[in-house]
Amino acid sequence: MAQAVDPAMLCQGRYYTETEGKAALDSFATTYHDRRSWESRANRIRQRIREGARLNQLPQRTPLRPIAHSKRTYDGYTVENVAFESLPGFFVTGNLYRPTKKESSYPAILSPHGHGKDPRFGKDVQQRCAALARMGAIVFAYDMVGTGDAKQTSHKHPFALQLQTHNSIRAVDYLISLPEVDRKRIGVTGESGGGTQAFVLAAVDKRIAVSVPVVMVSSFHFGGCVCESGMPIHKSTDLQTSNVEIAALAAPRPMLLVSDGNDWTRNTPEVEYPYIKNVYRLYNKENLLENHHLPKEGHDYGVNKRKGAYFFLAKHLDLSLEHIIDDEGEISESFVQIEAPEVLRVFNDQHPRPPHAVMGDEAVSNMLASYSKKSK
Repeated sequence: MAQAVDPAMLCQGRYYTETEGKAALDSFATTYHDRRSWESRANRIRQRIREGARLNQLPQRTPLRPIAHSKRTYDGYTVENVAFESLPGFFVTGNLYRPTKKESSYPAILSPHGHGKDPRFGKDVQQRCAALARMGAIVFAYDMVGTGDAKQTSHKHPFALQLQTHNSIRAVDYLISLPEVDRKRIGVTGESGGGTQAFVLAAVDKRIAVSVPVVMVSSFHFGGCVCESGMPIHKSTDLQTSNVEIAALAAPRPMLLVSDGNDWTRNTPEVEYPYIKNVYRLYNKENLLENHHLPKEGHDYGVNKRKGAYFFLAKHLDLSLEHIIDDEGEISESFVQIEAPEVLRVFNDQHPRPPHAVMGDEAVSNMLASYSKKSK
């Protein structure tokens, strides 16, 4: 079994009060004063993520062995059911949305989801992926571990953060393996726990050119699930940071913070956004950071949040908004065909999970432990 995590090094849930979260940012800001000193701190934070999430213990470029089937064609986009191996015998499962409009190359967008009952199958995920595909992007919606088709281990696996972050990195590998994808135009957007996946991925993988973390970047809330804060990515014996600084590691690449008035992102316009903007200012790129704040809305990736993301991603990934604008000049998702879960599933009776899949919490833990031993 892999070595257990030291609970004293974890920052979980509402780790700070709102006042403490703001004070922590003020303290962090005293540790740098220019681009060079910020980048020194940024490198320490990035290393903390890699070490705390044990990403450095996993093999980086094992064969993906992709599976794709059941392609459907709709109004301006197609959908396929897709899986690939992020580690030998451990599968990332999801749906690949493509534009029907032919181009020489396409940007690509990763679409991780938040918590819930198999959210990849939900209406909101399908709407944003189909809309972005119709706008001209290849979009990959993929399961959190323990949800959808990714049932090889439970979502509460103690190393879910390691598994999910590695899955996201390998999802970038998968997208750039497609010959039609422009590897210089890779984006990521997700909400809640998917927002955490989005800003952590942008922090550790510089291939992400544009990021849109939705309703998650907070100075006082660190994520309530083991998949977000169950491993020590925020704290070590000589470092303390927060999700705000992890999100700031995206600088100077374009990033949109989407926030609302009814959850832990309610202070974003006054607290988190100004802090991150100061980091972007060190690069003279503060124009590449935006905040789309909806003070009367709550914790979701609803239509008004999606509209903000569509505009931002269109601007920075060269997508075509006109493909989702109706006769009244408004953004419309009415063309989206909402599919049933059984249609979206990767593994079923006709397409069974490969027999070499590593199944069960214990088997997955043993797999991770074997990599940990090899890395020493």
